[in-house]
Amino acid sequence: MNGTWDTLKLLSDPTRVRLLSLLRTEELSVSEIEEILGMAQSRISSQLAQLRNAELVRDRRDGKRAYYALHPRIAPAVAQLIDAACSAAASHEPELADDQANLERVLQKRRAHQEQYFNLIAGKLGKNYCPGRSWEAIGHLALRLAPQIEIADLGAGEGLISQLLARRAAKVWCIDNSPRMVEVGTELAKKNGLANLTYKLGDIEHVPLPDASVDLAILSQALHHAQHPQNAIKEAARILRPGGQLLLLDLKEHTFEKAHELYADVWLGFSENDLHRYLRQAGFDQVEVTVVSREEKAPYFETLLASGFKPID
Repeated sequence: MNGTWDTLKLLSDPTRVRLLSLLRTEELSVSEIEEILGMAQSRISSQLAQLRNAELVRDRRDGKRAYYALHPRIAPAVAQLIDAACSAAASHEPELADDQANLERVLQKRRAHQEQYFNLIAGKLGKNYCPGRSWEAIGHLALRLAPQIEIADLGAGEGLISQLLARRAAKVWCIDNSPRMVEVGTELAKKNGLANLTYKLGDIEHVPLPDASVDLAILSQALHHAQHPQNAIKEAARILRPGGQLLLLDLKEHTFEKAHELYADVWLGFSENDLHRYLRQAGFDQVEVTVVSREEKAPYFETLLASGFKPID
């Protein structure tokens, strides 16, 4: 990590300050930064390279896309300099206000893309192909379920799993950010006479349920749609009662780039190490991550089952 003087030199350039101001808020792809700043990619890449070399930002590859974010291990003194520079620039430079407005527009475009996709396929999830959504994988999850408990199905979609669980569970909450999915799921619950199955509109990173309110949280093929997967897992930990369990089904890390467009996937799956680390960082004990399904046709998606328990205080 560079020292204070080197940081001051880097902060003397307005473009680098604008980049740091954006990346303090959100991880962004190069194309998104280009759209926000209205600059050529070559200029942006050059400035990002300097910030990366100074370990002020870090980059992440996801297929062909490169994402940048503020480095997670910046020294406190350097972080204070960055905060001061960004705050001062925001107070005097109208460009930074424009950047924040453009950032919100880009993030809204992300959300709209996903919502449009899920609204479109509402009512069809059980009929159309969806990567990782195999009965083999779902069967592994179902075998670990216990009756007469309260369950939260996070990123539930139509709630195909919850429709089954509700026949035995005490209460099931289905959380999804697609209004159409919630509408379709509610109609299915009513049609099937499942009074203990309730759908709520909400984001898996901001779950509309109280702390310590459920015994089991499920994230089934939902985490790769989250902007910040770690936050979704932390939310699952928050709503679980002590001793409660998280069960997570998701795609193993892959290189099928078209998933971004075909299925509105934000992430191209996760490695076993990633999921293990996310659960441990969220405070889960007895963490296990296992490959439970391998598809026989290209692009040969694999499905991971991760589980963990919230410690009893």
